[in-house]
Amino acid sequence: MTTKLFLALTVAAGLGATPVLAQQITPKAKGDIVLNVRLTDVAPNAGDPIVTAAGAATGLKADVKDDIKPTIGLSYFLTDKLAVEVIAGTTQHTIKAVGAGTDVAVHKTWVLPPVVSLQYHPLPGARFSPYVGAGLNYMLFYGGKDKNGFTVDLDNGFGYALQAGADIPINAAYSLNIDVKKVWFDTDASINGGALKSRVKLDPLVASVGFGRRF
Repeated sequence: MTTKLFLALTVAAGLGATPVLAQQITPKAKGDIVLNVRLTDVAPNAGDPIVTAAGAATGLKADVKDDIKPTIGLSYFLTDKLAVEVIAGTTQHTIKAVGAGTDVAVHKTWVLPPVVSLQYHPLPGARFSPYVGAGLNYMLFYGGKDKNGFTVDLDNGFGYALQAGADIPINAAYSLNIDVKKVWFDTDASINGGALKSRVKLDPLVASVGFGRRF
């Protein structure tokens, strides 16, 4: 799902940016503020074993489904090439216990995963202006609903992220934005009061495309 969505939207972004070829590019510069509004696919890479409280194998794994939601990013350029970005959004994910003959939902939760990253923009005045970044995130789980007679508790916590993307100017103020982040984050899941547990490596791939407004 993530790959198909990202490829389709990237092609659309490239086609939509064609008119800029005939326009003058205004380079990114120190003091610029950029607001990006994106459509984002958050795809966790979970699949960790569920064990008993004593550590015995159950033959089940924790599976976390992906979700697509709008997100926003706000960047401030410290120099012409260095920027700090804060990314915010919230997604909803279903957690399942899967195994041989088993595929059952145990919990559904919202997660707020803000990311703060430092970005490097090597070509601030290019018609295709790439960037890379690295930063920290905090996973906050809320609004959880237990499913099918299970109770699940998830621990909040910090992780870290790497980022790559590009801005494609439309005019002096607006641009198309393509962005991919890899977030590393583990959480402890306690099921049925600790009778079952799992150390879940969510490690989501976060693929986005959207529009930016420079101020």
